[in-house]
Amino acid sequence: MSTGQVSLVSDKDGVVRPTAEFPPDIWGDHFLNYNSEEDEVVTASHAQLFYIYIDHVSQKEEIEELKEQVRMELLAIVNHSLAKQINLIDIVERLGVERHFETEIERVLQHIYDTYFRDIDHPHDLCTTALSFRLLRQHGHHISSDIFNKFIDEKGNFQESLTIDVLGMLSLYEAAQLEVQGEDILDKAIVFTAAHLHSMATNLSNHLAPQITHVLKWPIHKAVQRIESRRFFSIYQDQPSHNQALLRLAILDFNLLQSLHKKELCQLSTYVNIIFNPSCIF
Repeated sequence: MSTGQVSLVSDKDGVVRPTAEFPPDIWGDHFLNYNSEEDEVVTASHAQLFYIYIDHVSQKEEIEELKEQVRMELLAIVNHSLAKQINLIDIVERLGVERHFETEIERVLQHIYDTYFRDIDHPHDLCTTALSFRLLRQHGHHISSDIFNKFIDEKGNFQESLTIDVLGMLSLYEAAQLEVQGEDILDKAIVFTAAHLHSMATNLSNHLAPQITHVLKWPIHKAVQRIESRRFFSIYQDQPSHNQALLRLAILDFNLLQSLHKKELCQLSTYVNIIFNPSCIF
């Protein structure tokens, strides 16, 4: 935020009013000179930024084709295991393209809820259970935190054997962020997972260490989605079994939306410039 010196000035009627002399904003005339045909965009090469020429028309056409392809995958995923169903929805949302598939996502989540979680007794592992809990609760489904009772030992604590499942611990930590008042088991989950994840972040040498550190600082529920989506591109691309069509859609959609935001800022900057610099009108 810009800061400036505050001083007092008198208007023509002798009324003293405070005024501030703020420095110019850091963007300058950047958005006034924005050209939508040449843009800094994310590409599929390790999700890096490049300044390239963009054909927005062909880009929109490709997006529509990819959307239809992903939509068909979402409709067909109900015939697969719970883990595959819930992971696909999670990836779609983390890549930031869920707004294109709201109906399909709700249909799959309703199927998951009706099929697997009407009863708190279930055979699923920690990662699948925690991810299902988070997504179902995020979407307004009434799912009890008692589904985590199966992971509690005879002393009332989470089983120490769970600590070998790094992804499960991450999922449980993320799920526990959606606790409501009185859910003691989720309070325990946060304390349990946070303590062990902090230790893992310093001891692990693989690619999961930076992810753990980031999640501890910015859980999905408390993070800015567009920023998290941009960050997730690289993580997802490095997964050997990543869905190429889904990743391509996410990157193209991100670039197109970013271009739209820049156009809006260009229009707004032009409008402000005209108001404060009438001599610039041409």
